[in-house]
Amino acid sequence: MMIDVDRIINSALKSGRVYLGFKQTKNAAKTGKAVALILSSNCSVKLQKDIQQYATLSKTPLLIYHGTSQDLGVACGKPFIVSAMTIRNLTDSQLLKSIKESNEQTEQA
Repeated sequence: MMIDVDRIINSALKSGRVYLGFKQTKNAAKTGKAVALILSSNCSVKLQKDIQQYATLSKTPLLIYHGTSQDLGVACGKPFIVSAMTIRNLTDSQLLKSIKESNEQTEQA
């Protein structure tokens, strides 16, 4: 199942329940207080490994945005780059369900 990350970002931004930036994303991954974590495709390998490790431990889905950090910033409506993003809550239950299903399939692989 292919997840539309842009649709997830738009839904999360409408609800206002997001954190932008590596530090907040890392903290959310550590505590498991996130619905999903999103990293840009050009996020550094070190940052990606850090977030991935904590996401795995907290069983939080990690999604990779198809564009660069500049593209992710634009998608978030920000005039700066965004390499990491935390979604704290999603109002669209279908999107939430598809994220969880995708995460379960990834864990089984």
